[in-house]
Amino acid sequence: MSVLAGLSAAHAAERRCGWYSNPTPGNLWLIDRDATWTIASQGEADGPDAAGVDNAPDFDPKQFVKTQHPEQDYGYGCACMTVETDAGKQRITRVFAGKILPLAKCRSDKGLPPPS
Repeated sequence: MSVLAGLSAAHAAERRCGWYSNPTPGNLWLIDRDATWTIASQGEADGPDAAGVDNAPDFDPKQFVKTQHPEQDYGYGCACMTVETDAGKQRITRVFAGKILPLAKCRSDKGLPPPS
């Protein structure tokens, strides 16, 4: 049995960069060239929130586009995060760290889909 345990796939941290979105209450996504990754979903509707979600960066008001009513803080920015993922479920399972980037960085990346 211990041999089988040693053969199980270890999750590796990876760096992912793209649109960092808080579209509605309780929802947090990272949209990169590969997928729309769920970090957290309202009431865990789409599965458990990522471990270490508190390590996700805080949005920078100067690098944030509001998509709702001006008094609400829903919208998107640009960020890079060091994370573990579940590619099959398009979920970030753990957030190790993250950094907000200038919006221009994501806007100039032709491989990124438009922000949602």
